[in-house]
Amino acid sequence: MAKNEELFEAICKGQRKLVEELVNKAVAAGASVVELLNDSMIPAMRNMGDKFSRNEVYVPEMLIAARAMAAGLKIIEPILVSAGHKPLAKVCIGTVKGDLHDIGKNLVAMMLKGAGYEVDDLGVDCDVAKFQAAVDRGAQAVLCSALLTTTMPYMKTVAEAFKSSTAKVVIGGAPVTQQYANEIGASGYGADANDAVKVIDQLLGVRN
Repeated sequence: MAKNEELFEAICKGQRKLVEELVNKAVAAGASVVELLNDSMIPAMRNMGDKFSRNEVYVPEMLIAARAMAAGLKIIEPILVSAGHKPLAKVCIGTVKGDLHDIGKNLVAMMLKGAGYEVDDLGVDCDVAKFQAAVDRGAQAVLCSALLTTTMPYMKTVAEAFKSSTAKVVIGGAPVTQQYANEIGASGYGADANDAVKVIDQLLGVRN
């Protein structure tokens, strides 16, 4: 199926209602939802992610695009599930204990869903037990977010807790750096939401 240019543009522009209309129209016309996702919706979010990495768009534009994407996903997810379509992998994400900021975490979660992952969003103020419960539910990667320098040390606690686990620990957030990720023994570091998806792709051996 050729790329649905109208849907691609609607997601990039954050036109949630139009995305819903276009997805419903495509589904009613018998379009393959897998192709719709892979050929139009995921590329739209990748396009926005690349622009974000180049500072051509900023957090507000990314958020409205991600919300538009989420509106489309809400329609096609039940169809994908009933058809037995499997996600690329399952991951969990949460802001670490003591930190109640969630904008960055929400953006990464939406980007991962848009890229084809099943995301267990644990919310904010997450301790090791919360992350462990998600791994017990099948998460193959633990994504930790922090906005405060005072909560960053808890990332080390999480990384150490999963040192002997097969689950990968990936960290990110405004004050976080690759150097810090190396220091605490994290499996990876995402500089932004787009980068986080690429890091997970690499760590889990996924190419989509």
